[in-house]
Amino acid sequence: MQILLVDDEPELTSPLSRALNQEGYSVDIADNGKIGGQMASQGNYDLLILDWMLPYKTGLEICQELRLRHDYTPVLFLTAKDTVDDRVTGLDAGADDYLVKPFELRELLARVRALLRRPQNMETSTTEQHLQVADLELDIENQVAYRGGQIINLSEKECKLLAYFMTHPGQLLTHQQIYEYLWGEGEKPSSNVLAAQVRLLRRKIEVNGELPLIYTVYRKGYRFGEI
Repeated sequence: MQILLVDDEPELTSPLSRALNQEGYSVDIADNGKIGGQMASQGNYDLLILDWMLPYKTGLEICQELRLRHDYTPVLFLTAKDTVDDRVTGLDAGADDYLVKPFELRELLARVRALLRRPQNMETSTTEQHLQVADLELDIENQVAYRGGQIINLSEKECKLLAYFMTHPGQLLTHQQIYEYLWGEGEKPSSNVLAAQVRLLRRKIEVNGELPLIYTVYRKGYRFGEI
């Protein structure tokens, strides 16, 4: 497995690359966003580990540029930013997971293993390619939704989450059920990632005064549909 590590702190990249090598991964390192972005776009990597704040170009910008080119190589952000808004921003840029500095090495290695286990193509639990609940329609094949006469472009993860909601209308879907569906069994993404992902999806499908469709069930999960 080929991993690209982009971080400008040698006191972090040196021990981290050694630890990843010991786990059997091949690691390339870049210490600024300009070089890191070039390597990410030209290399055939299985995973990108990006610091958020980098010289010349941020990890966020690198991730956004890759997603615009339809490059869905898994991205793990390393950052000191830890608010839900920061997580939403990272997920909106196309990140797959988020780890806050300082972190335990074993946690990072667990997240690397989890990301590398994930299939890179979106799979849903339904063979239907077109779903509708209330006035919201989802075209899974083309990764877009429609509501209020507007086209809503979705990321792969947003499309998968919305499809899961729409195939279980009115049901309480627990946090654990959604985690396992979106990320598979094993290590879960860092805390608040699911909440940030749902918040991001809400921003897209519940605008212009439309009735809410995603309801939070306190400490349990979410329910989708009209109430």
